[in-house]
Amino acid sequence: MIRKDGIPVSGGIAICEAFVLEMEGFRVTKRVIGDEEVATEIGRFHAAQGAARREYESNRDNLSRELGAEFGNIFQAYMMLADDPRLNRDVERFITENRYNAEYAVSLSINEYVKTLHRLNSNYIAARVDDFREIEKRLLRHLLGGTRERLANLTKPVIVVAPDLTPSETANLKREFVFGFATEHGGKSGHTAILASGLEIPAVVGVGSFLQDVVGGDIVIIDGDVGTVIIRPDEETLEAYRRKSELYSSVHSQLQSYLVDKEAITTDGYQIQLNANIELPDEVEICKKRGADGIGLFRTEFLYMTTGLENFPSEEIHFNEYKRVLECMSPKPVTIRTFDFGSDKAYGQSTDERNPALGLRSIRLAFKLMDVFRAQLRAALRASIYGKLRIMFPMITSIFELRQVKMVLYDIMEELKYEGQKIADGIEIGMMIEVPSTCVLIDQFAKEVDFFSIGTNDLVQYTLAVDRDNREVTHLFRSEDPAVLRLLQRVITVADQYGRPISLCGQMSSDPVYTMLLIGLGLREFSCMPSSLLKIKRVCRGVSTKQCVDLLNEVMKLDHSNDILIKLKKTYTDTFLLDRV
Repeated sequence: MIRKDGIPVSGGIAICEAFVLEMEGFRVTKRVIGDEEVATEIGRFHAAQGAARREYESNRDNLSRELGAEFGNIFQAYMMLADDPRLNRDVERFITENRYNAEYAVSLSINEYVKTLHRLNSNYIAARVDDFREIEKRLLRHLLGGTRERLANLTKPVIVVAPDLTPSETANLKREFVFGFATEHGGKSGHTAILASGLEIPAVVGVGSFLQDVVGGDIVIIDGDVGTVIIRPDEETLEAYRRKSELYSSVHSQLQSYLVDKEAITTDGYQIQLNANIELPDEVEICKKRGADGIGLFRTEFLYMTTGLENFPSEEIHFNEYKRVLECMSPKPVTIRTFDFGSDKAYGQSTDERNPALGLRSIRLAFKLMDVFRAQLRAALRASIYGKLRIMFPMITSIFELRQVKMVLYDIMEELKYEGQKIADGIEIGMMIEVPSTCVLIDQFAKEVDFFSIGTNDLVQYTLAVDRDNREVTHLFRSEDPAVLRLLQRVITVADQYGRPISLCGQMSSDPVYTMLLIGLGLREFSCMPSSLLKIKRVCRGVSTKQCVDLLNEVMKLDHSNDILIKLKKTYTDTFLLDRV
């Protein structure tokens, strides 16, 4: 039995056979060939190159006809990479000098490229890793032929284990067959993690090197609550987790049947609004099933990922997706956040940023990509007549910045009206609170916007100077740090004084351990993962605001985040024994 620990990103227990996803299902084996096979293996490599080149050429031509040459050029770039002279030279050298089979020589050559790219401190260069991986997959497909396994062809339940999963791969996982996944890389706040939680697939990321310990068909356990991956468990461990899984399912079923149609009202009569965060339009149905009061955060970055980050989605693509979500949730509110790229969410920028978390990201990037930004705002405003739209801007750091972005929005409103386009009346405009500067000037911002949403993932990062996805300092990333709690207390109090609704949409809002504390701080609106809605509602309905304020007062006397977290966990488990799953 092998036990590995990683970062829990989506709760639940999964027990199933492993599907080892190496290069999207390719099983590359190392084989030493004889002298007489060298020419054959080189021939196989060049044949695969030719087949890949023809496929890319066909894709280029088809896409150019349908969407324009700028889209087709994606595949032109792949054609050039597939024929790269250095790739030819390296693969032939590994075959000729090392006597490696063609498949292994291709993977080894491209892995050397990828290692070099990862050492370069450049977001743009690092983004090219995916391009090389695409070439590798394409060549291996032709070299391995029918021996290739694919996620799309799954016919039985599995747990996917992989070096990493892209957001698009995660979004396309078949939930009827993929019971969970674990990856060597990844962080808690990445889009893959967010998607896993939204899709309610138990998942652990950032496990570190472990694929060498797993063989396809091994029984694997994923504990998405604590971040544990167990490979080839013994009978005692397997039975214990089976019982835990059954209890988890029982609790979930009870919460669904009992709470879904009830309001989140504290025992002393205070209404708590529970909105949901979504990454994909398809998640809206899950939100409705969980009884969400609205969409508190629609992350729009995924639209850009599905079309290619260097070929931005059209206004019509945005419009159709926004319309779909607004119609589905109507008359409940939908808060669309404008694109939030940069830092951990690379968009393919060509600049060499030494510290992207403090660089060109979010609203700063929107000003640089004004045409892209305007297309998104136009689409959102056009879709506003199909539901109750709220527009929210990320990463605002100054009053001047906020006023600039509002001017852009108002200008587009006038533009659309001049064109004869209909726009809903009373569209609310809000902003994210993610940096300390907005907390300091919250009273000034309250005069400029209709609502606030606190993004604790970034707020904690910038307040404590901790890279939230850096394994070396992840232990310092603490949402319950006293400094963070005091900032939260200030912004919630001031927003209330100015009559501005304020929600919290970071990971903190999705963890029921923090719910009583947040209510005690004065928060009356949560925006959480769909999978957490019922657990949060259960806490809200089971406590009084006085209990929550009393807990807050006790916590504020503590000066260490460890002590605070221990207190919060003890209070939660003592009050809600049912969740000791």
